[in-house]
Amino acid sequence: MSTTARPRRSVLYMPGSNARALEKGRTLAADGLILDLEDAVAPDAKLSAREQIAAALDEGGYGYRELIVRTNGLDSEWGEDDIKTAAAMSADAVLLPKVESGKMVRDAEAILDTAGGPKDLPIWCMMETPLGMLHAEEIAFASPRIGCLVMGTSDLATDLKAAHTPDRIPFITSLGLCLLAARAAHVSILDGVHLDLNDEEAFVSACRQGVELGFDGKTLIHPKTIDMANEAFSPSAKEIEWSKRIIEAHAEAEGEGRGVVLVDGRLIENLHVEEAKRLVEMAEAIEAINQTAE
Repeated sequence: MSTTARPRRSVLYMPGSNARALEKGRTLAADGLILDLEDAVAPDAKLSAREQIAAALDEGGYGYRELIVRTNGLDSEWGEDDIKTAAAMSADAVLLPKVESGKMVRDAEAILDTAGGPKDLPIWCMMETPLGMLHAEEIAFASPRIGCLVMGTSDLATDLKAAHTPDRIPFITSLGLCLLAARAAHVSILDGVHLDLNDEEAFVSACRQGVELGFDGKTLIHPKTIDMANEAFSPSAKEIEWSKRIIEAHAEAEGEGRGVVLVDGRLIENLHVEEAKRLVEMAEAIEAINQTAE
């Protein structure tokens, strides 16, 4: 599967200390699983969680699902050893919490390299503090191995002293800064979690807003929200049909030496064609996932 079209519609946090959750993750329809060593794990369970995640990844069986290990921070007593252990795991990426500078990324990268981790192991960054927002560009360009920015809106709300409103206006500046940085650096970006699991309408609305803003997918805290996130962040049948028409019309025009293409009265330029190709490639990747899951 092309990394540029790898679906990240639904990425579920799973506590590394919960063996049953790690087992269940093999059957869930999430595009990715964040195997957590940080917030979801009590201090006295940190070491055992690290061992359980390593064992689960060694055992495998997660199929197409992207597997990301979230470590504790380097300023904690567990962070450095988490990163060293993650270097030897069969993970698809390492997720660093509360990233606030490019230096934090490079320090973690140096630990991964010293521990013998794969040189191309992607590093993901939690964006969840005011300083992280102000340094979003620096973080996104800190290393060629940066693969994704992950919004941590829960922690951010606390630091900002902001309210969780249905329209999420208090977060718009932060979301926008990180989106700009991610797109400039050509890396993925995931929206933050939705906390009210009893309000499905609000969750769907938040997903719709995330799509409209430009996020690649949403981080989740419960399996029951996976299908809704997958639906929201998948290209619609109408979008796929339109994209294919654009691609075909542009190819035909190029073959005839025409520089201008009109489809249903709309001027089509190269930038529209590139986006159309991305959507079709994404739809094909999602279809491959669906066939694998059947």
